[in-house]
Parts: sequence; C-alpha cells; structure tokens
Amino acid sequence: MSRVKSDNTKPEKLMFSLLKKSGYKFKRHYSITGKPDIAFPKDKVAVFINGEFWHGKDYKFIKSKLPEFWVDKIGQNIKRDEFVQRKLRKEGWHVLNFWGKNILRNPRNSIRRLTRYLERMNSYGYHSR
Repeated sequence: MSRVKSDNTKPEKLMFSLLKKSGYKFKRHYSITGKPDIAFPKDKVAVFINGEFWHGKDYKFIKSKLPEFWVDKIGQNIKRDEFVQRKLRKEGWHVLNFWGKNILRNPRNSIRRLTRYLERMNSYGYHSR
C-alpha cells in the first residue's frame, strides 16, 4: 500500500495539463479540508479526482467479495469523503468529483464537464481565468 500514489497520479496530471492548455489558473493539492486535487480558490471550487477502488466506486456490488479489512478501509474512506464534502460546502465551496478512469478513458469529456461548470460559475460573477 505504501507504493500507491495519492498525489500527482496519471488522471491528475492529465487534468492539470488540460486545464493549463485551456488557460485556467488553479492550485494543485490545495491546503484546505480534504486537500482537493485541484482548487480554484477565488471561485471556491474544489475538485477531487478519486481512484475507483479506494473511494468505493461500485462498493455496494463488490463489498461482499472483499476481505473485512478492505470493507472497513473503503467504508471509512467513503465516510471521510462525505464529511469533507459537507464541511467544504458549509464553508461555501463548490465540490466536484471525478473518477480517475473516466478521465483516462475520455479526457475530453472530463475537461468539458469541468470547464462548463466553471463557465457557469463565471456567469454568476465567479472568475477562474
């Protein structure tokens, strides 16, 4: 487990690159609750790029096939993710989540989803460029 990267994973690097090419200014691994992978502090937008296994994608379906250690570990991760998102929202942040494999499979769709969200924010007076 110590070899599993938590920062600067392939999906994160890809999103960083796509955002830079699109002209957006952002912070990597911003120091707020949950340490989002991408943050737009002026707009108060936090973006998390999650690994499917660690953050429980399809957890309900695979839970019965996992050893108890992993059921507990992933269950705690899911609870922590929910807590972090609630806390950030209470602090006025907008939270977006992306699955890492979705970014790798279809980066154009992922960056489009994020930039459209930011553009909508801009129409409400937020500025991320």
